[in-house]
Amino acid sequence: MKKIVFFLPVLALMLSCNNTEDVIVGNKTSMQVEPVFDGGTVVKGEVIKAEFVVKNTGNYPLIIAEVKPGCSCTIADKPEDPIKPGQEAIIKAEVSTKNAAAGAPLSKSVRVVANTEPSITELVIKANIK
Repeated sequence: MKKIVFFLPVLALMLSCNNTEDVIVGNKTSMQVEPVFDGGTVVKGEVIKAEFVVKNTGNYPLIIAEVKPGCSCTIADKPEDPIKPGQEAIIKAEVSTKNAAAGAPLSKSVRVVANTEPSITELVIKANIK
């Protein structure tokens, strides 16, 4: 009896979800993104705020599973919802230059994992530190 009491609310919840756009695991799509963000010249200690516009150029929803910065001085944020074919979304990244060497070029990466082929895309944030 306990199983039925638990199962009925779960079943009702599942049936009440009416999502007309199915996302099927395994569908590969393609994306277009400018892989390099040029932050220009920044003063040591500033935070570089980068935005990468991602466009779904395929036939299935684009699902960005993970954005992983290459180091602890970089944080990144990804779109949570699937990106429909033909639509765009933004991946944001911030780089702290607090510990960067003045007078040297800066290059930090963000790895994007998505349902594309290849599944990993590397984005790069560049700047000159003064």
